[in-house]
Amino acid sequence: MSFLQRRAAPLLRPSTASLRCKRPSSSLALAAALKEHAPIDIHPEVQEALAHSQPVVALETTIVTHGMPYPANLETARSVESNVRKAGAIPATIGLIEGRVKIGLEPHELERLADVRKNTSVVKLSRRDVGPAIALRRDGGTTCSATLIFSALAGIKVFSTGGLGGVHRGAESTMDISADLHELTRCPVGLVSAGVKSILDIGRTLEYLETLGVPVVSYGPTDDFPAFYSRSSGFKSPWRVDDPVSAARVLHTQKQFGMSNGALFAVPIPEEYEAVGQELQRAVEQAVLESEANGVSRRGKEATPWLLKRVGELTAGKSLASNIALIENTALVGGQIAVAYSQLAKERHPKTSHPHVVQSSPSPTVDASPAATESAELQPAKLVIVGSAAVDITARADPVPGATGANTNLHTTAPGEVALTAGGVGRNVAEAAHRILTSYSKDHSSLTALVSPIGDDPFGQLLVSETKQVGLRTDGFISVPKARTAVCNMVLDSAGGLIGGVADMDVIRTLDAAKIIHVLEKHNPRLLAMDANMSHETLKSLVLYANKRNIHTFFEPTSVPKSTAIFPAVAAALNAVSTDQAPVTFATPNVLELAHMYQEACASPLELTAHRYWWQVVDEMGLGPEFRMELDQLARRSAFDEEDVRKGNLSFLVDNGIAQMAINLLPFFQHLVIKCGERGLIAAFRVSGEKAVSSAWATHSSNIFAREIVARSRSGHSVVVFKHFPAIQVAEDKIVNVTGAGDSLVGSMLATLAQNPNAFEEPEALDRLVAQAQLAAVYTLQSEHAVSPRLSTLADL
Repeated sequence: MSFLQRRAAPLLRPSTASLRCKRPSSSLALAAALKEHAPIDIHPEVQEALAHSQPVVALETTIVTHGMPYPANLETARSVESNVRKAGAIPATIGLIEGRVKIGLEPHELERLADVRKNTSVVKLSRRDVGPAIALRRDGGTTCSATLIFSALAGIKVFSTGGLGGVHRGAESTMDISADLHELTRCPVGLVSAGVKSILDIGRTLEYLETLGVPVVSYGPTDDFPAFYSRSSGFKSPWRVDDPVSAARVLHTQKQFGMSNGALFAVPIPEEYEAVGQELQRAVEQAVLESEANGVSRRGKEATPWLLKRVGELTAGKSLASNIALIENTALVGGQIAVAYSQLAKERHPKTSHPHVVQSSPSPTVDASPAATESAELQPAKLVIVGSAAVDITARADPVPGATGANTNLHTTAPGEVALTAGGVGRNVAEAAHRILTSYSKDHSSLTALVSPIGDDPFGQLLVSETKQVGLRTDGFISVPKARTAVCNMVLDSAGGLIGGVADMDVIRTLDAAKIIHVLEKHNPRLLAMDANMSHETLKSLVLYANKRNIHTFFEPTSVPKSTAIFPAVAAALNAVSTDQAPVTFATPNVLELAHMYQEACASPLELTAHRYWWQVVDEMGLGPEFRMELDQLARRSAFDEEDVRKGNLSFLVDNGIAQMAINLLPFFQHLVIKCGERGLIAAFRVSGEKAVSSAWATHSSNIFAREIVARSRSGHSVVVFKHFPAIQVAEDKIVNVTGAGDSLVGSMLATLAQNPNAFEEPEALDRLVAQAQLAAVYTLQSEHAVSPRLSTLADL
């Protein structure tokens, strides 16, 4: 139990630092920064939201590192993130950890910045501090100015904070003006705050914002400009709105005209805190006088934290309560504005009209709803795959004559090649499975069914046509009226590097579980595979349906952000399944997806590892010191077929917590196949109940030379297998395409399991399953197609 209860911390810290944005972002500036290897890490949840134009609100961290005492600072940061979520948006708390900009913080990273008693060297980051702090690998809390910079870089349109910096009192002689004001002229972000800090010269701040051309908009029933602790400063704003949609229109209009400046939305503190506002303001005036007397007012960025602390002392903590209330309020308003902006951007975006698709060869006219004529002619499928089908459009520019590098700065059209192919995770996996099954027998041509939504448009017709051409049945396509078929449009430079693109994948989330279940009832398959592109509710319905009918389920995580989409389904199934059979039968994460899944299983509100079911399964597995000893022995083996450990060994299984995380997830996933890149595959699974007694693994022992650990419980009713399979090595000059190899690997596994659902319970069958899957992946690596046609010849080997 001590082994299982460890939380695999060695991997979790480096893994979250390495979950970097690798897909097209909404911001070209971010893409350029990442191309220069800028030290920026975007949280998977934020990355996912930005990629799909969902509402995101940026949050600063100076209030955490320098604005409040511990633990009130941590509690407030969590509360502010919660308020953003309540409004329907995704919080992106921005900070600096060991010299890396974090756009969205993990819980342990937020705690690290908040605990200033231990982290005494954390710095306050404005524009001037970004370069030095990153170069020296420091931790830092971002001020308004730094948060604006990174918000604009990531394409985040709304930023909520407590109070904006401004013109300091006596600035006519000290020239002390906050960098926040100038940043609003450079960053097209809506800053939502309770006005400017009341320790400042509010009148001159408003005059300066007018000079800079930054719109100041009061948000509420009057045009009074708030004074942080008070709902009115005695000054008026030039503009007023009283709802999030109007505020969003301001930002959207500026975007339409390509304006580079932001806007200030001044939100008054909640009315119940107005009563103490006058008392707090008197304390502010006293603190300002003291700062002028003791010289603190002339110490630059040290002045504000000192003044806020002194006001807190003078008011016996009342200012802290007001400070928390106003930042929680601006977070809620900021979330509402972000939601309204997201909706407005979608509504105002011109409706796309898909072009007519010219086929390269004559093909019959295809009905976008082909099920009517085809399904009656085919036998029920044994394997049903539910997931995305999309048209991939790839545009690659020709090299520039005489240029030494790729032409990355394309601000106009350029000569090149444009390719249009059928793709999507679900479709690719289905094609791979179909090709392999039919390589064994033409009678297997109808064993695989793909269920995916398409629009009633030319792209939908293309997908049906291309799917038919490879011999895969099309009766699982579901035509969605007025929807657009999924399209991923990518623009590459002459070297093949991604410049940018647009992924229009919304149709997959419109797929209704009831329609899928109708298809399943027609087939009654032995295996149901799902990719992570569907909604949580759809996945939940499918898992519960399959469990009730003893249909094996197979989950492909697709990406780090989507890898936990299956967890609501797992949580819903825990009270209805026996400990002998996990809610999900198979899952195929890579190491980063595994880390994210494990962390969410432990820390998310679902609290999966706190569930009684998890503890029961862990107790039944009964792993102890012997398993750990054998794991340490396995870790010393080479990660490659050759026993040359200088090329790399399997120590990452222990050092990075791979084994610990996999074992901890086995109560939820009966079989895990972990993709480790060039270091091969890990199969981790459990055989429980009567199967544990009758399975071939019941008589197997651990064999470190065969890279396998077999652990049996004392009762004999649980067997845990942990086995490594080295990768097939492929020379770099032989690799043509890396995008479809994982899909081919999964499709091959599904083809084997459709014929032999118990392949994992037979050691020799498992070896054959993995060998074929790895070969399928290699074939696609060496092919220009998303799925190599050579998969149709695998049975000949």
